[in-house]
Amino acid sequence: MSRLDSLGMWDAMLGLPEQIAASMAEINTIAGLPAPDTIQNVLILGMGDSGFGGDVAAASARPFSPKPITVYGGYLPPSWVDRTTLVIAMSESGSTEETLESLEAAVEAGASLVAVTNGGPLAELAERVGAPVLPVVGDAPMPRAALGALSVPVMLTLEAAGLFPGARTWLLGAVAQLNTRRDEFLADDNPAAALAERIGRTMPVIYGGGAIGTTAARRWKMAFNHNVKTPAFWSPMPDLCHNELVGFGRNGDITKQYITQIQLRHDAEHPQTARRFEFVEEKTADVLAGVLSVGAGGDGPVAQLFDLVFTGDITTLELAKIEGIDPGPLDVVDELKTWLDGGA
Repeated sequence: MSRLDSLGMWDAMLGLPEQIAASMAEINTIAGLPAPDTIQNVLILGMGDSGFGGDVAAASARPFSPKPITVYGGYLPPSWVDRTTLVIAMSESGSTEETLESLEAAVEAGASLVAVTNGGPLAELAERVGAPVLPVVGDAPMPRAALGALSVPVMLTLEAAGLFPGARTWLLGAVAQLNTRRDEFLADDNPAAALAERIGRTMPVIYGGGAIGTTAARRWKMAFNHNVKTPAFWSPMPDLCHNELVGFGRNGDITKQYITQIQLRHDAEHPQTARRFEFVEEKTADVLAGVLSVGAGGDGPVAQLFDLVFTGDITTLELAKIEGIDPGPLDVVDELKTWLDGGA
C-alpha cells in the first residue's frame, strides 16, 4: 500500500534507536552544572512534543532520583523555583514563547539553567548567563520525531547532576530493544500494522499504569492526534477505576461502534494495577469495539518506556497509511500560531 509522507516522518520515527545513540555520542561531559548537593529540585520546561521529551526523561529518572523532578509547560514557573532549582529548558527551535517567558522568570529567581535546543532566543539566554547548551541532534522534520534527541540530553544532565545514576547504561538497553522491535515492524507479519487494522476508524482510549504506562499512554494519545488526525483519549490506571470505568454504564450501543480500548502493559506494574486491568477489560469488553493489549519489551524501565512509545508511533503511522493521511503536517497548529500573532 502506498503512503503519503510529505515530511519524511516514517524514516525519522523508525530511526529512533540511531537518534538515541547519536545524542549519547554527542554529549560526553556537561560543564557548568551546579554541585549536586546544591540542587534541591529540578524543573523541566517544555511545551508540546518538546515537553514530552521531558516527560520521558522525568518518568525514567524519578525511580532513581533523591530529589523531586517536575515537568511544566506554561508562561509562569511554579512559585517554589529559587536558587536551589535546576531548570532544564527544552525547545528544538529555541523560540517557544511559553518556555522562554517561564524561563526568564526562573532565571530571575536565581535558578540554574541547562538549555536543550538548536539555537534561537533560548540558546542566547543560556549563553548570556553562562549556562550549558546541549544540542538536539539530527534533522527531524517535526519535534515529535525527535523524541530521542530531546529526551536523552535531559537524562544525561540528570545523570551528571547525580540524580539519575546509570542513565547511559539504561539508554543502551533501550537502543538494543528498539532495534529488535524495529525488525518486527519491518517484517511481513508487522504487529503494528495488524494493530492498526484492528483499531480502524474507531476512536482509541488508551490506559496505562505507573510512570511507564501513563507516560506512554499520553504519547499514544498525541500520536493518534498528530499522525492520524483523529480524536483519542487516555487515562491513568488505577485512577480511571474511580471515574472513567463508571462512564461505561450506559450508551453501550454507541460506544461499541466507535471506541477501542488499548491497554499498555509493562513489567513494573503494581500487582493490584495488573489486577485492575483484568477487571476493567471484563467490565467494558461488551460495550466496546475491542479491547487490545500491548506489552512492553526490553530489560528495565527505560527500555520498556521507549518500546511502548515506539510501538504507538509506528502503529499510528500504519493507520495513517491505511486511511490515506499524511502524518506530518499539523495545519491547524500552524493556523493557531498565525492567529495568535495577529494574522488573518
